[in-house]
Amino acid sequence: MLTRLTRPATALALAAGIAAAAPAPSRAQEVDFSAMTPEQRQAFGEQVRAYLMENPQVIMEAVSVLEAQQAEQQAAADEQIVADNADALYRDGYSWVGGNPDGDITIVEFSDYRCGYCRKAFPEVEELIESDGNIRFIMKEFPILGEASVTSSRFAIATLMEAGPEAYKSVHDALMTLEGEPSEPVLRRLAGTLGLDADAIIARMSDEEITRRIQETRALAARLKINGTPSFVFGGEMLRGYVPLDSMREIAAQIRSDR
Repeated sequence: MLTRLTRPATALALAAGIAAAAPAPSRAQEVDFSAMTPEQRQAFGEQVRAYLMENPQVIMEAVSVLEAQQAEQQAAADEQIVADNADALYRDGYSWVGGNPDGDITIVEFSDYRCGYCRKAFPEVEELIESDGNIRFIMKEFPILGEASVTSSRFAIATLMEAGPEAYKSVHDALMTLEGEPSEPVLRRLAGTLGLDADAIIARMSDEEITRRIQETRALAARLKINGTPSFVFGGEMLRGYVPLDSMREIAAQIRSDR
């Protein structure tokens, strides 16, 4: 999923644009719309329309102002949501943790193995963590794209529970590049290729603890207003959607410079 902004309503944009373009009126100059006759209101509307037709840039200026205000409000709301859910995000006791465990920035990713943008982000996140060297990375298994996604996540979590974090990382990487459906024969071959006990891992996939972990991650995502993948919590900032490598590096640099 690509990161995107929601554009404000046109009526609001027009109102803000007119206010931004004209000097603030004194009390004596304020217009009492309730006292206008229908003819006066029509004449006023025609004047506003004529002004906007002559100065169409005002509309885009107003849209930009409103989008900036909305972004600031959303960032403040996200910061509070992240703070309220810090334990579930950073200290749930079961999510895989990679990168530098003592890093000065923590990134949490909500990911689905069947998501095209997750697969696009995968090598870029890997490059960021490896090249930076000071990022703690937490993976949240968030299967939302059907049964194949759930099967893949259950296999990955079962590997973590059965064989440990290094085996999980190997399986995670393999699933991110897996072509075709994650059928049992395919998963058995994958486990065998990685030197893992396929019987033990597949038997563990039905464990209720795995169901609980997936359910808790989904509940956490709902509280964070995450409904797509990939989504990131990046040093306390919410990034809902795919973010290119260069942008992630810029965000990391900004977080550090703000401290």
